[in-house]
Order: sequence, then structure tokens, then C-alpha cells
Amino acid sequence: METNEFLEKPVKGLFYRYLVPSIIGTMVTSIYVLADTIIIGKGLGSVAMAALNIALPIYNIFFGIGLLFGVGGSVLMSVYRGRNLKKEADAYYTAAFFMNILVWLVCLVLCTVFMEDLAWMLGGTEETMPYIMDYIPYIIWGMGGYFLSAFLQTVIRNDGAPKLAMNAVIAGGVTNIILDYVFVFPMQMGMAGAAIATVIGSWLTVAILFVHFFTKKNQLKFNFKGIRPAFIKEIVVNGFASFLIEVSAGITIFIFNLQLLNYVGNIGVTVFGIICNVSIVIMGLCKGVNQAAQPIISMNHGAGKRERTQEVRGLAMRNSLLICAVPVLVGLIVPNFYTYIFLNPDKDILSLSAEAVRIYFVGFIFLAVNMVYISYFQSVVKNMYSLIICLLRGCILVILFVYLLPVFLDVSGIWLAFPAAELLTMFVGSRMMKKD
Repeated sequence: METNEFLEKPVKGLFYRYLVPSIIGTMVTSIYVLADTIIIGKGLGSVAMAALNIALPIYNIFFGIGLLFGVGGSVLMSVYRGRNLKKEADAYYTAAFFMNILVWLVCLVLCTVFMEDLAWMLGGTEETMPYIMDYIPYIIWGMGGYFLSAFLQTVIRNDGAPKLAMNAVIAGGVTNIILDYVFVFPMQMGMAGAAIATVIGSWLTVAILFVHFFTKKNQLKFNFKGIRPAFIKEIVVNGFASFLIEVSAGITIFIFNLQLLNYVGNIGVTVFGIICNVSIVIMGLCKGVNQAAQPIISMNHGAGKRERTQEVRGLAMRNSLLICAVPVLVGLIVPNFYTYIFLNPDKDILSLSAEAVRIYFVGFIFLAVNMVYISYFQSVVKNMYSLIICLLRGCILVILFVYLLPVFLDVSGIWLAFPAAELLTMFVGSRMMKKD
């Protein structure tokens, strides 16, 4: 899509043109983890599922780094295209691409050397460590698929090819699901099989995304001469909120797992694994809405067209709230619906999961609002605002509440930590939005 089309076509049509492929793309990305969880839970049992949940933060970190450079570079690329500065836009893309490659290689070496230490640090126990160490080696060795997939999806979507990004993710996701089943059940490869399926699916997505560079739609060009040292800082600062969203999900999983192990043992981690996987889907929906809005907002912001950016923000907010309301209502009315998707549960798991889902899921309504705030501030290069919201919801408040509330409410306080953190963050974000 040409830059002028972003600036001149009706906003509503542009938004919905991007919305469907963006949502499908982010949803299928979430299936990479979701398929692992369902098949591991059904095929290998609750301890294996607890082990997978303990290992999940490492996936968040790898994918988050890809988004750090993908979103950071793409937003700046789109803003400069909106200003009709194509060479500068290409320089930002070039710097972001090679920074992503460099960090991937550094992480590969470090994680390979300290693999077992990493597993213990994530919360591995004597019971879960055998399963974790069957899973994470393949995730670590194949981490480049997550770095490149997250980066290329974002960049190619900003380059006007949302359908290719969607198709690439669908192909990888479907492959992952099929191989998950084949490797875990007929071939009896256990946790290793699930990990290998995920890695193959992610690299297939990358291979398809690379096709964009050989199409007529491609406007992405390397510009090494235009790169300035300041670009590195700008890209990292602008993409840090997206990185923090992913990493904070990993932080939440990590600290919740530790608290649940302390209060109720592995059964609590298993129940939280169910919640986490539904959360991944809901986050995917929110990200899809905001990824549809981001290129339109960034280019129009660069061109100084404020009314159009405000209209897109409103569309993103309404669609996010509508999408999140459905799973929340299901969770409130029939909470164990989600439990049966992932496990063949016993009565102990059912009794714990019903309360957990009802309390925790309320927070998804506030999450929908906060995600729009974060994406909007990123898109208009108000990085401090987006960073504050990310830190409050993903680190500061959730950590505070997950340790404070159980003192008074026992395990119910752990489940309440998430909605409480999102609600307070929403109030802060709304104050920031009024200043915009």
C-alpha cells in the first residue's frame, strides 16, 4: 500500500482492512503455545502442563525482543514515510533489522551455556525439571524463529502487506498443531516433540514472510549510509513498551507461579496454566486490534493529521472492549468450560479453577483499555506515557498486589492481583489520555 493511501482513504475502511488479518495473525501466533498446552495437558498430564507454564516466560522474552526492534523500527519507519522522508525511513528499518539479528545471536550463546540454571531460575522443581529440560533446549536452539517472526510480521504489516503476514502465521500455526499431535501422540516424543513442532512452525512463518521481499509491494530497502548512532536509542525507546508487554507477561507468570507453589503447590501452577493460555488468546485479540491501528496512526501522526489518528484510536477502543467482553462473560457464567479444554480435571482442580477464572477474568476488560492506551502512545511517539502504563500494569502493581493481597485474602488474593493492577493502571492511563 502506498503512503498516500494511509493518509487519504477513509479511516474506517483502512482500519477494518487491517483488522481481520491482524487479529487472525496474532491469534494464530498464540496457538503456538495454546496447542502445546492442550496436547501436553491431555497427553502428558497436569505435572507436564505445570512444567510448560514454568517454561513459558522464556518464549515471552524471545518474542518480546523481536517486537522490541520490530515495533520500534516500524513505528519510526512509518512516521518518516508520513513525512515523505523515505531514505530516513529505510535507515530506521535497516538499523532495527540488524540489531534484532545481533541480539538473537548473543541470546543464543548465553541461553545455551546457562540452560539448566535458567530452568531452575524460572521456578523448576524436582518434579517438573525433567519435563522442563525436555522442552526448553529446542525452544532455545530455535529461538531465531521467534525473533524473526515477531520482527517481520510487524515490519511487513507496516509495509502494506497485512494479508501476507496473516497467511504466514496461519501456515506456521496449522503446521505446529498438526506436528504437535503427531509428535506427542503417535510418535510418543513427549515434551520434546511439542517443542520441536513449535520451532518448525515458527521457522515456516519466517520463510513465508521473506517472500514479501521478492514481491512488487515491497518498499523495504536497506540504507546503511543513513544510519546514525542515535537511531539505536530511538528504536529501543520506541519499541520498549511492546517488549515490556511480552516480558511482563513472563514476569506475571513467573511471580504467580512462585506464589502459587508457596500457597497451594503444583495444582495452583496447573490452574494458572489454564488461565495463562486463555490470557494469551485474549492478549492476541487485543494486539491484533492495536496492530491494525498502529500503521495508520503512525503515518497520519507523521503527516500531522490529528483528526484521523483520534478516529482510529476510537475504533481500536470500541473493538478491543467488544472482543474482550465475550471470553469474560463465558468465564463468569461457566468458568470450568476453560478447564475442560486443557485437562481431564479432577475435583481439586475444578474447585480451585472456578474461583480463579471468575476473579482473574474481570481484569481483561481493563486490559483491553490499557492495551489501546499503550499502542496509541507508541504510535504517536509518546514513549514515556506508554512505558509508564506498561511498568504499572506489568511489573510494579501486579508484583505489589500478588504479594500483598494474599496476606489478607489467601489464594483468592493472588487471583485478584491481576484485575486490581489493570484497574489502577487504567485510571492512570485515562488521565494521560486527557493531556494528549
